[in-house]
Amino acid sequence: MPSALLTGWEVLTLADLKIQRIWQYSYETFCASKPFQSDIQRKTSRAILNCKSGKLGVNISQCPDCGHMEFHYNSCRNRNCPNCQAIQKEIWVDKRRAEVIDSPYFHVVFTLPHELNPLLYCNQQLLYGFFHRCCAETLLELSKDKKHLGATPGIIQVLHTWDQEINYHVHMHCIISGGGLTPDHKIRKTKNNFFIRVEVLRDKFKGKFLAGLQSFFRSGQLAFSSSCEKLQNSYEWAEFRDTLYKKDWCPYIKETFHGFGNAMEYLGRYTHKVAISNSRLLSVDQNQVTFSARNRTPGGPRRTITLANVEFIRRYLMHVLPSGFQKIRYYGFLNNRYKTRNLKLIFKLQGHQRFKAKYINRSMAELLKAIWDFDIHICPECGCCGMHPLGRTYGTS
Repeated sequence: MPSALLTGWEVLTLADLKIQRIWQYSYETFCASKPFQSDIQRKTSRAILNCKSGKLGVNISQCPDCGHMEFHYNSCRNRNCPNCQAIQKEIWVDKRRAEVIDSPYFHVVFTLPHELNPLLYCNQQLLYGFFHRCCAETLLELSKDKKHLGATPGIIQVLHTWDQEINYHVHMHCIISGGGLTPDHKIRKTKNNFFIRVEVLRDKFKGKFLAGLQSFFRSGQLAFSSSCEKLQNSYEWAEFRDTLYKKDWCPYIKETFHGFGNAMEYLGRYTHKVAISNSRLLSVDQNQVTFSARNRTPGGPRRTITLANVEFIRRYLMHVLPSGFQKIRYYGFLNNRYKTRNLKLIFKLQGHQRFKAKYINRSMAELLKAIWDFDIHICPECGCCGMHPLGRTYGTS
């Protein structure tokens, strides 16, 4: 079967597209309440409504033995749609595993104070990007110091903007290698514990972020919505800034990995995540949705939360990132410009490359077979292995 037959199609085995039903029931009502929506938020809503509905086209194949026909409805492939991330996640993890070096890996999380939320939301492109830079510069500058690591590590960062109740909660997941390149092109590795004390990490990050925020204010680069318009006043701004300096900013080390590739598998949970997955949605009707959430106490039973559909849509759309914004970024020896050169040197110094990418240049049919052992060539009715493509219909949206 030509791989082109499956373009735009993702497998969602036996899943109920519950999140799509929320939009079907209540998106018109949400729009009628006249909340502001950006172009990218409207585009996301259209994608969720059309995903796997047939409006984006259908691929058709038929068994030559029993005549059974299969209809594969195209997905939207929007990065904010929870139905379309499975393949992308597996391909991403496979590529990153091939970049893993022999060292411990650590999961560091930076969280911004909630007092910043109104300012962050109306300056997303500027402040999300600045947040990325602050996290990376904090980790890299401290890592280069011989008191800590004395080398440049590899860092992968993923921006998230939600909590378990899909409220606005801006934080950064960082996977950092416990080994890196020294200025004289040698490898230096840490021991099993994270090599930077949390209070040192906290103070460096807070100072860097607030200094940059002050610079944005002075240069007039910040926008102020109605929820934070008083901060345009220099006295109000100074008081706000002082409050942020007094707060205890708490980055923390979430996980330590000693199994090399395990770190990439773990980070894969975060990279292609959206605000909530279909699996967390317990029930949906014409008026409300109920979903599960982790307990606020570690190890406690999961909670259930019920929201009106319109409120669910409002919260969900808060987490749609600006058009073209890269939520996953790479720093240190994984910096895109020098990554190939750096990894070649590291693997030479190590004497080996522990993992090789398995999924490069595979067709969609080959990926489905390799990842989920799902063979699209086999007829589900008679077991014949010669399903024949009849063609495709193109979408109307």
